[in-house]
Amino acid sequence: MSQANPYEKFLGGEEPMQVLASTPRYINSFVGALGPEQANRAPAPGKWSAREIVCHLADCEVVFAYRLRQTLAEDQHVIQPFDQEKFAANYFGCQLQEALAAFGAVRNWNLALLRSVSPELHSKPVTHPERGPMTFFTIVETMAGHDRNHLGQLDAIAKKFAHGR
Repeated sequence: MSQANPYEKFLGGEEPMQVLASTPRYINSFVGALGPEQANRAPAPGKWSAREIVCHLADCEVVFAYRLRQTLAEDQHVIQPFDQEKFAANYFGCQLQEALAAFGAVRNWNLALLRSVSPELHSKPVTHPERGPMTFFTIVETMAGHDRNHLGQLDAIAKKFAHGR
């Protein structure tokens, strides 16, 4: 696993652009099947509910949008990290449908950008203060692995609540 992309193991060789394109549909179908009451239930103390995971994905999509665009716009860009737990402290007031809409809209905007980027720019360098040197495409791969990680968590929530635990 690459230090630059801690989510690489979740990709399992899948093509990142296909993962990114399929995630919004998967989340929408998952949330529809789970229902609003179950979406607010945490699977265990200290763990995020499905609603909170979707809020996190929406926040991260905004962060990734900025990182992608800054990497393309600047030479030797240094990524600004963020503390996901501090972001999550505000999720109590966020509605699931709003988070889904935000995630879907920003993901579509990011996909439009990614489809327009020339292959030469995939290797454009960028630095993450905690993960070190990476490329523009490392950010794309990180996005896809991050999706897969959280989709696995959503699957686990669905299984747990489907069996009435």
